[in-house]
Amino acid sequence: MDREGGYVTRPPLLDDSNYDIWKARMIAFLKSMDSRTWKAVLKGWEHPKVKDANGADTDELKPEEDWTAAEDSLALGNSKALNALFNGVDKNMFRLIKKFEVAKDAWEILKPTQEGTAKVKISRLQNLTRKFENLRMKEDESVHNFYMNVMDFANSFDDLGEKLSDEKIVRKILRSLTKKFDMKVIAMEEAQDISTMKVDELIGSLQTYESSVNEKIEKKNKSIAFVSNTEDEDLESDMESTNNVSEVIVLLGRQFNKHW
Repeated sequence: MDREGGYVTRPPLLDDSNYDIWKARMIAFLKSMDSRTWKAVLKGWEHPKVKDANGADTDELKPEEDWTAAEDSLALGNSKALNALFNGVDKNMFRLIKKFEVAKDAWEILKPTQEGTAKVKISRLQNLTRKFENLRMKEDESVHNFYMNVMDFANSFDDLGEKLSDEKIVRKILRSLTKKFDMKVIAMEEAQDISTMKVDELIGSLQTYESSVNEKIEKKNKSIAFVSNTEDEDLESDMESTNNVSEVIVLLGRQFNKHW
């Protein structure tokens, strides 16, 4: 299974390193099955019991063949959720949940195992913060790709209970861009209130500027290439018009000096 893309018809696979991504995808997967399935994880499920003369539950489990349509529906939701969880974990994780008959119990046992104690969570948050602060845009990286990297961090913070505000994301992006964006950043900081800027507004503006810069660079390169080709053609023409070796050497020397 492709752990990055996954399949629409199969649950995402949990290993010992991707819980944050798996949790979001598994919730979406369970909800996509039907409302009963996800509610079975949220609310849990209890095996129907035989009722006494007063209609109260006894300790005796009700045989499946005697379940009502409503009881069948709730049981089916639990079974579908449990099946998705059983098939959405690797062999090591399966050992933790294989004994459970209630999907909510299996779901709950994975949370402390993967999210860790409060102390571990704080350590993970500190490590994530350090990596986020050190994140910088690469010279050959596009605005879109850098933005995706930033949002990956934002999602990881969110999974740890620390939601990044638009202002923090905007300021992080602005101070992490390459030098070719310096003039744009200065102009934006002078003309706009950064504290109220939306992330999508910033990215749209940067992408427009990026396209303009790339277009100018492309035109400049084409112009240089054209001039160089013209000079080479002129040189070839001059060399063809003379049979004197010393004159050819002089022409080559002039051409070399032009480029250096």
